[in-house]
Amino acid sequence: MGGFFGTISKSACATDLFYGIDYNSHLGTRRGGMVTLHGDTFHRAIHNLENSYFRLRFEGDLEKFEGNSGIGVISDTDPQPIFISSHLGKYAVATVAKVNNLEDLEKELLDKGCHFMEFSSGQTNQTELIALLISQGETLLEGIEFVFEKIKGSCSMLILTEKGIIVARDKWGRTPVVIGKKDGAYAVSSEPCSFPNLDYEHIYDVGAGEVVLLTADSMTQLREPNKKMQVCSFLWVYYGYPVSDYEGINVDAVRSACGMAMARKDNVDADYVAGIPDSGIGMGLGYAEGKGIPYRRAIIKYTPTWPRSFTPANQKVRDLVAKMKLIPNKKLLENKRVIFCDDSIVRGTQLKDNVNILYGYGAKEVHMRIGSPPILHACPYLGFTASKSAMELITRRTIKELEGDDSKDLDQYASTDSKKYNTMINNIREKLNITTLKFITVEDLLDSIGLPEGSVCTYCYNASIPKD
Repeated sequence: MGGFFGTISKSACATDLFYGIDYNSHLGTRRGGMVTLHGDTFHRAIHNLENSYFRLRFEGDLEKFEGNSGIGVISDTDPQPIFISSHLGKYAVATVAKVNNLEDLEKELLDKGCHFMEFSSGQTNQTELIALLISQGETLLEGIEFVFEKIKGSCSMLILTEKGIIVARDKWGRTPVVIGKKDGAYAVSSEPCSFPNLDYEHIYDVGAGEVVLLTADSMTQLREPNKKMQVCSFLWVYYGYPVSDYEGINVDAVRSACGMAMARKDNVDADYVAGIPDSGIGMGLGYAEGKGIPYRRAIIKYTPTWPRSFTPANQKVRDLVAKMKLIPNKKLLENKRVIFCDDSIVRGTQLKDNVNILYGYGAKEVHMRIGSPPILHACPYLGFTASKSAMELITRRTIKELEGDDSKDLDQYASTDSKKYNTMINNIREKLNITTLKFITVEDLLDSIGLPEGSVCTYCYNASIPKD
């Protein structure tokens, strides 16, 4: 998926920028980039992160990043930030985006006489395309509006200019953009967890479609937020960091509430509850509290070298990482009935490996409780795990086995406790060799998040599409 960070200060910004970008590293590991502006000169570096971490790759570059303003990005799509020199002046652009109509927009711009210089994995760099779309406007703000109008998918962006940093959140607000402040400086980030240790106070959540201008001592709204929002529910389920608040709602608090909601409806007997690290821990603690039974650390994540399993580009590497990073505690598992809480089941690869290991270490019963509803649809808005092709999803493979067509009766399979829903869940349970398997309902997930009705995206569960 990706995350970005920017800062503008009355003093040198390189250190804050470096660490601020690093705090977005859990959102991706493919490319990293940062750029600062010193006078009228941009200083930029972009590195491949697939075999290393952001801090290790960029530490050697820090001395060259002069200036009081800068932006940077962790990207799982294209190398960025991108430089542009146009009739609007010189600027740098960083994006968190998914452009589904990339080829159509590329042809449209080529027909207008535009040129593309950057390529990534054999296709046009989508951040360069976004930068060229911006340049079609008479002003930067008009160009941003043009991006919102033309792109099918989503796009949030930072634009570094001589006047400051322009911040624009996706028109539906699918990914978060937050602003922090300290004496003599402002910062903007995809992740509010980047603020505390850099002494920034989280002061503002940029609204859906809102555009603001940051200088070292001011924040100015350039475009009001849209009235409707569809922020991604998976922020709280999986890829949001536990200490972060989005729209004022804390990630770990939501996970705990999801666990408690499931526990209230569950009559299974077990010796204890365990969370699958990392995203399942908060849910597991909430479930144990709601159920009134102990919480135990039956599986530990080996953190020194293994990144999150969804980020490597190669599926075989993802599978290896998913297996190798988690270490079971045999002494806690022997002859025990255990309720394991996990964030989601996408392909089922990691869970199948884990369950077989758990039985091998002596677990008597393995009960899985999942903190998201069954994922039935590839996400058209964000580039993360659930946005792969539908047939990679264990749910759709199961439906194809049952119906001969992976797209048949999807609304019935999405309806909790319907006959077809229960058949699908039981089939998955048997595939994965699980004693019992239950998913949270869409209703309980939304209640746990607690945002107003209609403001949270649930497309990957039920294909719900907002109306303009």
